[in-house]
Amino acid sequence: MFERLESYLAEIGHFLSGREEREEILSEIRSHVLEKAELEYGAVSDDSLKRTIEAYGPARRVAGRYVAESPIIAPVYRRFLFRYTAFLFACHFLFTLAAVVFRESFIMFPFLFVPKMGPFEAVLYLPTAFLFDLGVVTLVLYFITRSGKEVRLPWPKFSVDLDEVKTPQRKVLNIFGAAVMSAVAGFAGYVFITCRTIFLLSLNFSEPKPLFIPDVGYRISLIVVAMFVAGAIAAIVKVFTASRWVDVASNGLSLVLIGLLLRLPFDAPFAVASVARLTTPIRTAAKFSLLFIALMVAIEIVKGLVVIGRGKLEKAGSGGAVPARHS
Repeated sequence: MFERLESYLAEIGHFLSGREEREEILSEIRSHVLEKAELEYGAVSDDSLKRTIEAYGPARRVAGRYVAESPIIAPVYRRFLFRYTAFLFACHFLFTLAAVVFRESFIMFPFLFVPKMGPFEAVLYLPTAFLFDLGVVTLVLYFITRSGKEVRLPWPKFSVDLDEVKTPQRKVLNIFGAAVMSAVAGFAGYVFITCRTIFLLSLNFSEPKPLFIPDVGYRISLIVVAMFVAGAIAAIVKVFTASRWVDVASNGLSLVLIGLLLRLPFDAPFAVASVARLTTPIRTAAKFSLLFIALMVAIEIVKGLVVIGRGKLEKAGSGGAVPARHS
């Protein structure tokens, strides 16, 4: 027994899965290393094995040559990873919305549990739900791949395939959009600094007439200005790059800010008596409008993540030919 060789094989085995397959691969590598040591150095010894192992390569890289032949998810099922994840997350989002509106918990064991929560908690809950849905679909597709059977997965032909959304291209409109958003954010920031609110009944800065009472108006205005600034920064960045991560990050921040808006109290926010009488219908309309916007933003986030993930899988799949096993 050569301790150096066995240690090297054990390190390779750490990166392999499946007991029978792992033993077969390690036996193959052991034979090849011993044969190479004898052919190149005349005899199998600790010194010849050390040189052979160094030439053979790091354990992780060697294991990668064999793991690549047995992917976690078969290429024919990869697009279903994002299709099913997007579908499950859409269901998750609708139940989350219902949990917020009706103040009830929803359970569909073992795939779905949505506790009763408020708007802000829902915003923080959704990213966790997306990761859970992605994990469930990945696990199912992994077992289908490992089974080796030809499974025809259902997917309606009339549906929109999110992973076929085209990558955004740089255009002159990006520059125009960045200029407009920067101007809007700058003006909103100026009004906020001058009047401590951006919700005014007139633009007479010498005698401003705020729509909301000071505390509520300040907090709402601060969040809205933050949205404008985030949008302006994202628009400027998109002038220089077409990366989908810009949209995902911008939409994620917008979702958090919308959650903060939904948590603000709206009991008696208006400083104008004529508007204060309409507090209840305005509050209801504002809450549902924000929830609808949050839904649209969440859909854009999922769409962006689907396109990013699909692109990474395509790059990984075209990274080059997989080396054949040594004989």
